[in-house]
Amino acid sequence: MTVKGMITAMITPMKNGCIDEEAVRRLVERLIQKGVDGIFILGTNGEFHVLSREEKVKLAAMVVEYADHRIPVYAGSGGNSTQEVIELSQALQRTGITALSVITPFLVPLKQQELLQHYEAVADAVDIPIILYNIPKNTGNNIEPQTVAALAGHDNIVGIKDSSGNIEQIRQYIERTRGMEFAVLSGSDSLILKALKLGAKGAVAATSNLLTDIDVAIVRYFEQGKLAEAQMMQEKIEPLRKALKLGSIPSVLKAAMNMAGIAAGECRKPIIMPDEAVLAEIRAMLQHYAQEGEL
Repeated sequence: MTVKGMITAMITPMKNGCIDEEAVRRLVERLIQKGVDGIFILGTNGEFHVLSREEKVKLAAMVVEYADHRIPVYAGSGGNSTQEVIELSQALQRTGITALSVITPFLVPLKQQELLQHYEAVADAVDIPIILYNIPKNTGNNIEPQTVAALAGHDNIVGIKDSSGNIEQIRQYIERTRGMEFAVLSGSDSLILKALKLGAKGAVAATSNLLTDIDVAIVRYFEQGKLAEAQMMQEKIEPLRKALKLGSIPSVLKAAMNMAGIAAGECRKPIIMPDEAVLAEIRAMLQHYAQEGEL
């Protein structure tokens, strides 16, 4: 399969501590209508780490139903135990998702050979494509370029979402997999355009939950060769990116979406929603976008 374009790292709408099915439906529809190229659920911004296995499978089934084959649906199936990841991946495959995104195991630092064998075992156990997910600042494990190059040779491993923030590493991923059916995706919203210029196939962006038009425009302008316009769009997401640092993921994003009339609900504990001081900064940020006609 071809993995490309602007893929939204979708938040998981909540209500009274549970997944808000109607809000999920509305958000999926909104993203599709605004032209995203895919939806990535159960990632860091999707709060995969605080959802039960049953909730993950339920959410995947919902999103697959609501997307109705209009765009690809990618679902996170990462965990610490290889067997656990295999079982969750197989359960998610049965929901009809397009592909899996598998974050590295976390907490315990692993050798590259251990990461290699982990991913190969998961890829061997399912019949749908896998996208590697690298976010070392959160997991403590970085997938090195030579490991990515080795895994790219597996028939079921079709790409990597890199959220390391290391543009040099993205460049090495691209160079080492050149000529292979393998997509490198930027998982750092600040590096979308830089990664595309190096040869990345697209991006997985949390900011596109709210600033969907702007994020989609970065990719579209790049595809059209309009680099100045793409750079302008890239710069436009900075006020939101700055605000997102004011709270734990995805509390600020959810609060901003709620204020903008996009039902996101609350975060699941231990993450708490922003206090009044932070909410005031979020309001100011949203006012900026409203004045620019971008909300």
